[in-house]
Amino acid sequence: MRSERTGPASFTVEFESAAELEAEARTNLSAGGLRLPTRERLALFTKLSLLLRLPGAGEVPATATVVAPLPDGFALHVEGDAAGLAEALLSPPDAPGAELPADAEAPEDAAVRESVWDRIRGLTRVEKLLLAAKADRIERTILAQDSDPQVLYSLLKNPRLTADEVIRIAKSPFLTFQTAESIVKSTQWFSNLEVRVALVHNAKTPPAFALRILPTLPESEVRNISRGAATSMALKVAALKKLQGFS
Repeated sequence: MRSERTGPASFTVEFESAAELEAEARTNLSAGGLRLPTRERLALFTKLSLLLRLPGAGEVPATATVVAPLPDGFALHVEGDAAGLAEALLSPPDAPGAELPADAEAPEDAAVRESVWDRIRGLTRVEKLLLAAKADRIERTILAQDSDPQVLYSLLKNPRLTADEVIRIAKSPFLTFQTAESIVKSTQWFSNLEVRVALVHNAKTPPAFALRILPTLPESEVRNISRGAATSMALKVAALKKLQGFS
């Protein structure tokens, strides 16, 4: 498997054989992901245009997002039916046997019977990062408790994320500068008072962000911080000064 950069945000990914493509389908594409072998430098959450190619079987386009670095490249989250991309390459429309096997849904049926918690606990780090961007409500609730800060950051990219879930992330003891910055920079989430309160009371929130949040809080919350709920002396002093402005 090799890749070639064809533009600022586009790559051609070529599989050397059907066996290699099938292995990638089992390990990554079936979970919505793809391994991109490259020495190029890519920023997290960069959206890429891909052209997947299998010699002798044609090529299919795809869109993917960079979600994690790997020793030999990057892990991508593929939009849409990732598993279908492998099927399209392995069984083009004019090829015999293009229909799915009768038992194609059996692995998914078995997965449904598993406990969601047990299933997520058994995922690798890369698989959790891939899942976070598209997880449903139950999966997001579990992932929000993960001790990997990058999983929390990836959750913020999930379009179905709700305010109460962002509040939970803002309260997390595994909050990082990167995650706090993402929340602060989001107009949608920063406009929510409960999100700001959760951040200002989290000891892991960078002091610069806490001081930025303080002026946006109601007097009752500023008074609470000044009375000892502050996460730093600088925040407490700022709260006392702010109270003088209320009087």
